[in-house]
Amino acid sequence: MSFDGKSVMVTGAGKGIGRETARLLASQGASIVALSRTPDDLDSLRDEIGGTMIVVDLADAEATRAAAKQGLPTDLLVNCAGINVLQSFVDVTVEAFDLVHAVNTRAAMIVAQEYARARIAAGGGGAIVNVSSISSSIGFDEHAAYCASKGALDAMSRVMANELGRHGIRVNCINPIVTMTELAARAWSDPAKSGPVLSRIPANRFAETIDISHVISFLLSDKASMLSGLAMPIDGGFLVR
Repeated sequence: MSFDGKSVMVTGAGKGIGRETARLLASQGASIVALSRTPDDLDSLRDEIGGTMIVVDLADAEATRAAAKQGLPTDLLVNCAGINVLQSFVDVTVEAFDLVHAVNTRAAMIVAQEYARARIAAGGGGAIVNVSSISSSIGFDEHAAYCASKGALDAMSRVMANELGRHGIRVNCINPIVTMTELAARAWSDPAKSGPVLSRIPANRFAETIDISHVISFLLSDKASMLSGLAMPIDGGFLVR
C-alpha cells in the first residue's frame, strides 16, 4: 500500500491498534493526525513518526468536536479509540454505560461528522474505517456496555455508508476478535475466561495489533474501492465454530 501525499486522522492513536495503525500508515507514506488522551503517548509517537498530535478526552463531546476541527481536513479517517468497563450485566452502572458509549460510539460519530463535512465541502471522496469488535454480535461476560457500544457503532456505520457514499466517501467497520492490547490484557488475563474463546478460534491465537492494522490500511486504500458498509470480522475463524 502507498499513501504518499495522503493525510489520515487516527483516534485512539496513543496505544494499541490505533498506535500500530498510525505507525503502519506513516511507514506507507501517510501524514498522521493523531488524537489521544495521554500526552506522553503522543509525544513518543511523534518521536517515531512525526505528524500532528492532539490531546483530547474523547468522552467530552465538545472537546472532541473541537479537536476534530483542529486536525482536519484530512484525506482519510480511522476511528479507533475505545474503552471498556468490566461489569456483570446486573451491576452495570449508568455512569459506566454512558462513558463507554461516549468514547466508543459518540466520539466516532462526532469526528466522522466533522470529517464528512470537510470532505463534502472539498468536493467529496474519502474513506472511514470504524474499529468495532466481534463483541458487537457476541455476548461476552462482563461486556454489556462494551458490546452495546460496538453494536451501535456497526449500525451507525451502515447509515454512514449509505448517506456518505453519495458523496464518494466509503465507510466500513472492522470487527476484531480479542486483540493483544493493554485493554484486552486486563479483560482477558484470566485463563478461565480466555481459554473457551481461544478454543473456538481455528487459528489458535488471539489477534496482534499489526493483524488489524493491515486490514485497516487495505480498507482505506483505493484497492478497496468497491467495499463499503461492511462489518468485517477479523477473528481467525471464530465465527465458523
